[in-house]
Amino acid sequence: MHSNTLSRLDATLARRKKMWIPYLMPEFPVPGTTVPVLLALQESGADLIELGIPYSDPLADGPVIQEAATRAIQNGVTLTKLFQWIQAARHAHTPLTIPLIMMGYINPILQYGIDRFLDDAKEAGADGFIIADLPIEEAEEFRQKCIARQLALVFLISPVTSEARIQKIDSLATHFLYAISVNATTGTKKLSQQQAADVEEYLARVRRCAKKPFVVGFGIENAAQAAKILELADGVVVGSALLRHIRAAKTAQEAAEYAAKFWQSLHQRDPQAAY
Repeated sequence: MHSNTLSRLDATLARRKKMWIPYLMPEFPVPGTTVPVLLALQESGADLIELGIPYSDPLADGPVIQEAATRAIQNGVTLTKLFQWIQAARHAHTPLTIPLIMMGYINPILQYGIDRFLDDAKEAGADGFIIADLPIEEAEEFRQKCIARQLALVFLISPVTSEARIQKIDSLATHFLYAISVNATTGTKKLSQQQAADVEEYLARVRRCAKKPFVVGFGIENAAQAAKILELADGVVVGSALLRHIRAAKTAQEAAEYAAKFWQSLHQRDPQAAY
């Protein structure tokens, strides 16, 4: 049914344009928000969407995403429902046509069953996965199962990842890499000059070592920071700032409006210094 799953992501990457990527936690802040917000983000210029799989013990996430995950679980999010919402977005009156990557932790997937998870994700219209706690040493079976289904598997790299390991991760990633920073927690203020220089050096190292495109998720707050990152990377991921902007919504319609307004504001490139 979704034989075009891989081509959707391939087509996005083949355009070789800088990618603006929101990270969304489903059913946050209120039930019923997932599909309307997905569609609003696409309408507002998102090139690809990361959709979180809420988990009760999210070690790699900052406080905003942890809060959103807790709320999502309280609002009844399950993997089965997530697949239903993805499918609903793909079949909406104005359907979701951009790639969607599911991002989460391995434990809920193991509980669901890996083959069942991948089959259901593919059928729903997901394009691939970022599994935060699945290192390359433990990922080969999952990776081969993704490849067999034409689903992407994206690995994380950080400032402490060695050049040799970046090259290894690059060789194993199916489509692109995700560069995170252990130093910049979600919601950080402006980076100091030294921190900004460190970020530039880190991303230059990734560019040098990786043949595949890479996107950056750093706790990016505004258009100026995002534009600066896009000078150095192929895409920018904005998660906590987006969730903060929709957290006060009382209805799904409000959440969609807040998400659209914030995402559009990111595209108004600020000519001022980024940090």
